[in-house]
Formats: sequence, structure tokens, C-alpha cells
Amino acid sequence: DICDHLLAAEQKTYYNTLLALRGFCSLHAHDHQQALQDFQKVIEHDSPHPNSCIKALCGRGLIRISGGSQYLTALDYITSCQLKAEETIFTIKSYVPWNQRGLLLKVLQEEGQKMLQKKRYPGGSSVCGQKKKQGCLDFLTEGKDAPGVYQLASLLVELDASDEASQVLCADAMYQTGCAEEARKLLLLSLSRNPQSSPILARLALLQLKKGFTYDGNQLLKKVIRIGDTSCLLPIMDIFKDEDRKLMQTHCHFRALTILQDGQGDAATKEAIAYLSIAIIAAGGYAEDCLLIRARCYGHLGQKKTALFDFNAILKEAPGNAQALSGRGFIYLALKQQKEAVQDLVSALKVEAGVVVPAILSLKHEAQGLITQWLLQHGRTALTELITSKDLSKEETSRDLLVIAKALIKICKDAQYHIFYTDVLIASGKYEEALQHLQEAFGHSPANDFASARLALLQLRRRKVAMAAHSFSILAKRDENELRFLLSFVDTKQQQHLCQVAAQEGNVLMKGCHYEKALGYYTLAVLTSKANPRYLRHRAACLMHLKQYDQALKDMEKVIQKHGCNSLKTRVEDHCSKGHLLLSVAEEEAAVRQYIEALQLDEPVALCSIMKSPGSEILTRTFHKIAQHHFERQHYEEAWKITDYGLKIHGNTELKKLKTRLKREASSCSIH
Repeated sequence: DICDHLLAAEQKTYYNTLLALRGFCSLHAHDHQQALQDFQKVIEHDSPHPNSCIKALCGRGLIRISGGSQYLTALDYITSCQLKAEETIFTIKSYVPWNQRGLLLKVLQEEGQKMLQKKRYPGGSSVCGQKKKQGCLDFLTEGKDAPGVYQLASLLVELDASDEASQVLCADAMYQTGCAEEARKLLLLSLSRNPQSSPILARLALLQLKKGFTYDGNQLLKKVIRIGDTSCLLPIMDIFKDEDRKLMQTHCHFRALTILQDGQGDAATKEAIAYLSIAIIAAGGYAEDCLLIRARCYGHLGQKKTALFDFNAILKEAPGNAQALSGRGFIYLALKQQKEAVQDLVSALKVEAGVVVPAILSLKHEAQGLITQWLLQHGRTALTELITSKDLSKEETSRDLLVIAKALIKICKDAQYHIFYTDVLIASGKYEEALQHLQEAFGHSPANDFASARLALLQLRRRKVAMAAHSFSILAKRDENELRFLLSFVDTKQQQHLCQVAAQEGNVLMKGCHYEKALGYYTLAVLTSKANPRYLRHRAACLMHLKQYDQALKDMEKVIQKHGCNSLKTRVEDHCSKGHLLLSVAEEEAAVRQYIEALQLDEPVALCSIMKSPGSEILTRTFHKIAQHHFERQHYEEAWKITDYGLKIHGNTELKKLKTRLKREASSCSIH
């Protein structure tokens, strides 16, 4: 009321002072709108009174906090400090209540830090330039934020000399204004009060390094690492100049390398990780070389997921980084994620095999073995798809397979890898190169059956069909799937020639009772003829001689499945052959069904075949056994059917008796 009375007087003495006082009165009465109007009149006055303007700026700043405009609050107090720092301190102490002063100081500290970090308006306080400059705002002329923040920080230190955040803000502002030495001295003073303050230690470390005090700087960094608060560096790096950040990055990088070279154990690895983390922060969050080393360190400690995070960070920026790809592949290997590991390692080999192969060789023998097996498995699958699709125009796939194959023979000298390399060369049409490598790895007459088969494949191109058939027949006995794969390289005409030669040689060996050798040739004939029933029958007969009845049965089942266009006689004989095989494996009931089916198709032919093998008397005993079993289970109709067909084969006495019993037991029902 006093202010209102004085302001209403005709004589406008102390007008601005009275407005500022009334503004604070309204502010304390929580009438922010009236207070803001009074403060604004003082600030925008054509002839502002400095002390009144300072009060108005401080008052408006308080109001802006409650409105959520903390940045504008900081600008008001910076402007006030530029006008008269002592008066600003007096105003805060005199007019800002204690319950608001703590919040005000915190807001000013945070906004000052943001301005130094350029997080709000890159390039400085551009907001001021966007507003129409009026009255005492003309003091905010062109310039950077750092000088203004320094004045603000000095104000905060004056208000509370023991506040560490204010001292740190003051040191940061000094640094940005080029007063690094003064900043260093201030930080040393602050450190004496709190020797364990990570923000002070980190800043001081950089300033010591900048001054050339490498040992002192490193000791300070060690303290930060021991405290375990390297995250305090994140906001600091936004304040440091590029050249000083680079200095910190380089120092920490080389320090980590020294620790890894000289130290041993997990403790040294963890210390190196801490230095590398500082270097990465100093680089702005991405330093390829440091990320690579840190990822490997995490992998060494068994922190696989963390290692993956670093490798992914590198590959996000540089997808073709061979070291990162192979490193991530090794982590996937440790996690037993085969698909991902192979994908990364193949990508790495394609980029720079000269880096990846030594890296694989540096692993433990067990890990090397797993990688080579996975790569071989992937390569064989891709090669099979390439060959079976007959799409040899896929040059990129061929090139990729060559890269994998070359890497494998450098990593491991086992025969399977040389054979795979030979296969890739053949698939790529490099026949002479394939022959040369095969002979270098296995000699001119390979003892290895798989290598010998590759030599045969190459000889086949020179029309040496008989030699090729011989080698293929040997492979057929060892690994039918491998032979099937090799035959995918052979065209249809050559396969027909191979089939003819193999069948003829198999027949000759069969007559000479060389069943083992004949089996290989018959298998070759089966594969090259696309499972022709004729050669399946021959192989089944051969297998029967070798007493491999289960395999022989599988062949006969395939034969019977293809009965569509065969003669009746052939079909009958096939059923009899299958029946005989079933008897050999004690599948008597199934055998009886096959013989019944044969008798139903053509009884004379079936009886003739039965006489040859196994003989009518032997077979009727089996029929009697199965019929008796059904009779005991009261399956009279089935028992009658088996008995009836059994008597067609031979007039067995027991079968006749069983038939009589069937008539007697089933006299009350019809079984016809």
C-alpha cells in the first residue's frame, strides 16, 4: 500500500525503485502477474536506474523459475551480474527468501553448465539476439556464453563459498575463456577440501595433461578409476576443447595398451577397460580402435553381451570392419550361436581374410576346430545348393566359397578342407587348378578315397570312364551321400556311361562272388540311373549275399513302389524276393503277406519262384506257424486264408489238420 501511495503521487521521485519494491511485495504475496508487470516496466524504462534494474531482473528471474523458463532465469541473472555483481549479491541476500534461494542456486548452476556444454542453443545465447533489445538488455551484446557464465559462477561462489558445484562451474567457465591455469588452481583448492570428488579429479587430470604433467594427470585418472565414477566425464567432455579431448583420448588409449602388455590377470584387464572407457568418452562416444580393444577385454572377462554391445557400436558406423566382424563372430561362437557366428566370420573373410585367418589361428585349438567345422558345413551347404540348382552363373557365391575354402586350408591342413577347396575350384570351372591342388595335397595317386574320387571326377572329363567308375565304386561303399554330391558335377550323358560301365562290372563281380566290390558298382549304377528298379534288384541281391538284409529290403520296397509298368512275372518275383528277405529278418507274418500277394497275382510264377528259394516245405511251415497264431487268437478268417494259400504251395500235413480244426471250430459261422 505504501508503494502504491508513493507511485500515485504527482512527483515521480524514485519511480523505478518503488516499482521494483512493489514487484517484490507482489512476488512474496504470490501475485506473480502484478509482480512481472512491475519488473517489466523497470527493465523496459527508457532511462533505467541500474540498481532498480538489477532488482527487477532478479525478481523476474524468480518468476520465470515457477513458469518453467529456467534458461531465461539464468539470462536474467547473468545480465544482472554484468550490470553490477555486488548489487546482485545484495539483492539475492536481501529480497530472495531462504526457502527459494536453494532452488535458485541449483537452477543457476544447472543452466550455467548447459550453456557451457552448448546443449540448449549451439553457438551461444542466440535467444537474446532473437529478442528485441530494450533498456538494460542492451548489456547482452555479441559474445560467447562463457564470460557470462563465469560472472554467474562467481556470483554463486560468493553466495556459498563451500558449494563444490559452483566452484566447478566457475573453473569450467575459466577454462572456456582461456584461463586454464586459473581454472587449475581453483580446482586444486577445491580438491584440498574434497580429495575424493570425481568431477574435480577428472577436470584436474585433463588440465595437468594439458600442462604437460603426464604423471600427475595419470595419477588423478587412477583415482577416478578407483572411485569408479568415470561417468562424471560425460558432461565434462562437452566443455573441453577438441584438442584437449584428443589429448585425453590418446593418453588413455596408450595407457590401456601398456597395461594390457605389461599386466596379467583380470585386474589388469579391468583397469585397461576403465582407461579405454575414458578414451571413448573423450572421443565423443565413438573411437573404433578403443572400442575394439575394450570389446576383446570384455570377451576375455566373459562379459559376452557387453562385448557384443561394443562390436555392434563399431559395425553400426563401419559395417565392413573385418576386426569387429570377426570379433563379434568369436563372441557368437562362445555363445554357441552357429548361424550368427558363421555369418559374421564369412563377412569378415570377404572383407579382409589376411586379418581374420591369423585371428582364428590365435584361438584355442578347440575353438579353431569348431569354427572350421561350422565354416565347412556352411560352405558345403552353399556349394550343394549352387551345384544342384545348376546355376553356375552365381559368380558372387563362387567367389565367396573360394574365400572360405582358401581360409580353411590355411587354418587347418586336414584332408576334408583340401577336398572342399578342390570341390569349389571344380564348381568354379577351374579344373586344371583343382587337379594341381589335389595332386599337391594328396599326391598323384591319392590313398584317401574321397580325394581319389575327386581325381576320378576330373579324369571323367578326359573320358576315362572305367577309372572313374572304379574310384566312385570305392567311395560308394564308404559314403553314398558323398558320391551323390559328386555326381551332381557330372552331366546326364556321362552319368549314363558310368551307369552302363558300373552295371557291367557289377555283374562280372557278382558272378565271381566278389560281393563287396560288386556292391560299390551297383550303388554307382543305382545313383547314376536315378534309382532304376533293375539296378536296385541287382543291389538287393548283392546285399542279400552279404547278409545286409535291412538294406536289401529298402531297395526292394523302392522297386515295388515303382511297379507301374513292369510285367506281371517281374512283379510276382519282386514280391517273392521281398518275402524271402523278410523271412531272413524274422518278419514272418509280413513275409507271408508278400507270398500271398505273389500267389494272387500269378500262382504258377509264384510257385516256381518259391521252389527256387526258400523252398516249398520251408515256406509252408512258416505259413502253418502264422495261421496257427491267428487260430489261437480266434481270427478264423485270416487263419483260413493263410492256410488255404499255404496248401497251394505244399500239401503240408499240419496245415491240413489246422484246416480241419478251423472247419470244426467255426462250424457255427461262415468263413468264406
